Amino acid sequence: MNINNMTDTDIYAYNFDEIIDRHNTNCLKVDLLDERFGSADLIPLWVADMDFRTPKFIVDAIKERCRHEVFGYTFAPDAYYQSILAWLHQKHQWEARKEWISYIPGIVKGIAFALDCFTLPGDKVIIQPPVYHPFRLVPEMQHRQVVDNPLKWVDGVYQMDFEHLESVIDPQCKVFILCSPHNPGGIVWDKETLVRLADICARHHILVISDEIHAEMTYPGHTHHPFPTVSDAASSCSLTFLAPSKTFNIAGIVTSYAVIPDPHIRHKFFAFLRARELDEGTIFAYEATTAAYTHGAKWLQQMLRYVMENVAFVTHYLKEELPAIKVYQPQASFLIWLDCRELGLKQKDLVALFKDQAGLALNNGTMFGAAGEGYMRLNAGCPRAILKQALEQLKTACRRSFPQQ
Repeated sequence: MNINNMTDTDIYAYNFDEIIDRHNTNCLKVDLLDERFGSADLIPLWVADMDFRTPKFIVDAIKERCRHEVFGYTFAPDAYYQSILAWLHQKHQWEARKEWISYIPGIVKGIAFALDCFTLPGDKVIIQPPVYHPFRLVPEMQHRQVVDNPLKWVDGVYQMDFEHLESVIDPQCKVFILCSPHNPGGIVWDKETLVRLADICARHHILVISDEIHAEMTYPGHTHHPFPTVSDAASSCSLTFLAPSKTFNIAGIVTSYAVIPDPHIRHKFFAFLRARELDEGTIFAYEATTAAYTHGAKWLQQMLRYVMENVAFVTHYLKEELPAIKVYQPQASFLIWLDCRELGLKQKDLVALFKDQAGLALNNGTMFGAAGEGYMRLNAGCPRAILKQALEQLKTACRRSFPQQ
């Protein structure tokens, strides 16, 4: 099935309305609420995994492997590589090659490995806030200097600020970390933007690490362009990290991989991984990835439809009931960037409104950088009944705090 062709007859083959209790399963989103937020009695809409049941075809593949009852040393089977290659071709028209691919034990870890491999302490790493917080935290913990190239606000949408980027680049700038699609904004970068970024980075000999973990969750009407495919310059200066983990809700099974067309970058990075045995996946990582990419088209199609309906539900509800809070309309993923600036609250008071008064656990916008002031990030990858309850609690809290609105 072509995953870009959604039909009404297929919508309800899977039950995304099912509410599954995740308590006492070592679930980060639920079982660490008290530790992270100071209260366990919150609706968890923060960690970027979904509350939907993992697809049966993945569970069945893992169960079938478990029947063997021996879990010794393993290696990546050819079916694993072929499933990735077929998926990249079907989803992105990317004619990748097997030798370009290596398992990595997590995309954030992959970023850290790449910084270890290609930079030295004191080198500069460019990021585009507001952006996924490990992009800042990882380089800082590795004693690299983080250089901000903030996204600019133009007519109500985020754009890359290339003039500013050129102004902050100096010989110490070695790496640019790209979030594509963008988190938390859900932006699907157009090809022209990526081509221009590649030209700048290639000209200044800056390596682009492209985190594309949300790539498969691009909404119909938008096209995700894997960074190396947009131009020869992009292919020559980048390494790309992907995974089925967000798409198929298997973040607890580490399934990330790198795709690197350029032979010089590939040789250096893959040698770095091999020397530390970081390129060796687990039995279940290989099984889950192969099953997801072989059988996952229909499930993905329907999950995206449900998530898009959730986004529309949140947008409509806020417009009708809480117009001071606005949705930055995502073009991919299940994350919603909420613009709460019209409430006129300081960030600590905004966080308190959501957590202490509404009983909700969302991500504080400032964790994505100073440009996140006045924002909160909401995870809409959950049954709609949960979202409805959360929004009603938020409305009640806002009506108490802002009776005039």
